Amino acid sequence: MEFLTVIVNDVLGNAAILVGLFALIGLLLQKKTAGEVFAGTTKTIVGMLIFSIGAGAAVASLDSFQQLFTEGFGVQGVVPISEGVTAMALTKFGAQIAWVMVLGIVINMIVARLTPMKYVFLTGQHNLFFAAILTIVVNAAGMPMIWGTLLGGVVLGFFAAFFPWIARNGMKEITGTGDIGIGHYVTIGYAASSWIGSKVGKPEDSTEKLKLPKGLQFFRDYVPAIALTMILFFYIATFAAGSTFASEVAGGVNWLVFPLIQGLTFAAAVYVIITGIRMLLGEIVPAFLGISQRLIPGVKPALDCPAVFPYAPTAVIVGFLSSYVAGLIMMVIYMGVGWTVIIPVAIPYFFIGGTAGVFGNATGGWKGAVLGSAFVGILISVGPQLIYPIMSQVGLEGSSFPETDFTAVGLPLYYIMKLGNVGGTIATLVILVALGAIAFLLNKRDIRLGRNFAGVAAADPVVDAWKTVEKEEAGARLEAATESANQGGTIRLTSPAEPAEGSTIRLTSDEPRSE
Repeated sequence: MEFLTVIVNDVLGNAAILVGLFALIGLLLQKKTAGEVFAGTTKTIVGMLIFSIGAGAAVASLDSFQQLFTEGFGVQGVVPISEGVTAMALTKFGAQIAWVMVLGIVINMIVARLTPMKYVFLTGQHNLFFAAILTIVVNAAGMPMIWGTLLGGVVLGFFAAFFPWIARNGMKEITGTGDIGIGHYVTIGYAASSWIGSKVGKPEDSTEKLKLPKGLQFFRDYVPAIALTMILFFYIATFAAGSTFASEVAGGVNWLVFPLIQGLTFAAAVYVIITGIRMLLGEIVPAFLGISQRLIPGVKPALDCPAVFPYAPTAVIVGFLSSYVAGLIMMVIYMGVGWTVIIPVAIPYFFIGGTAGVFGNATGGWKGAVLGSAFVGILISVGPQLIYPIMSQVGLEGSSFPETDFTAVGLPLYYIMKLGNVGGTIATLVILVALGAIAFLLNKRDIRLGRNFAGVAAADPVVDAWKTVEKEEAGARLEAATESANQGGTIRLTSPAEPAEGSTIRLTSDEPRSE
């Protein structure tokens, strides 16, 4: 069991090692030289470690802000942060959580191989969080350990492919290629933010293109924009907490200087995060080509949410602020109606709200970033409220999970298992099969419309049939243009002779000119 714990916590639960292993496998399958394998694997791991260093600095800074904010405004309640509640769950259900996670990773690859949901979830810590909530739910429902472990592993593996798949269109809008998926279990929220953006704004009005007065032009550079915003936030929280408490949080730093340093530190942390992600993406995407070609045709890596930060850094800070304001409003509402108070913790609101801002911005510009992330801010407040009674039932009080996907899966699963072990398991599997069938149908529709983002292999018969029709039509037009061209005329092809899926060829002929 100690060996399994090491594998789960130090290998599969370590995002840098996990993505490094997949990069290593991909490069080996491509038969790269030893030097290329070493360099590619090392740079993948180092990129992830750079990201982790930046994330750690950001978390430490936000933790200080949270302490000041909670003290300054006298807020007490449930703190929804996955790391905390997972740590508590591991003390009660450690072995079962480990088995659920390992089984889930295996099922994830099987689902990616056999279905259009071609995503392998590489955010190891989030798989650990998902395994924790599933283990909590099956135990709260009274399932036997082995039965609950098997069911939890199957559910985790299926949704590890399904959730990145439902956000595929949004990722296509963000990246322009859809070569990566989002590996962060708030995908229902991100997909909703993308949809909201498409309804309220235009992508041309991007946060990265905002026309600002000359004195505010620096806001187009995300580093000073984040620095100024966080410095203001820190000073508000510091003055609210008072000099005595602020001095305790600041340690040996003067309590008036501490907010300035922390705001700048946070901006530096975001810069480091984006630098690491850029290095990671430069290595992991080409490495996945080997896995795609040999093991799982069309597979794509589902990466942690900061993978989208470089595409719209300004939208990240807009999304954070908008979602955090929404979370504060929800907290006030809970206090007013006498419900359990869900405290908006700055750490998840930054990463989740910032990512939602990028999704909303990609389809609706700054309006999408503001409104989409605000909606997600509400979701990650309501979700912990709904699932908290299950946490309390198994003795895990004081914390909850903010991720929308955990609530969307965990809460229904808990009530489905009220049907009994056999009935609940059958009902759960029927739902998974139905969702898989929907994925197949939607994938076929996407192919017909030329919007295939799911990574279907080139040998797909529908794709082949489509290409055959295109080539036949192009050949007929070429023959007709050739016959009608005058002696000495020329024929120009204004698009490639081998068109991409859904493209067309335009042919024109020039009349011979008289001298």
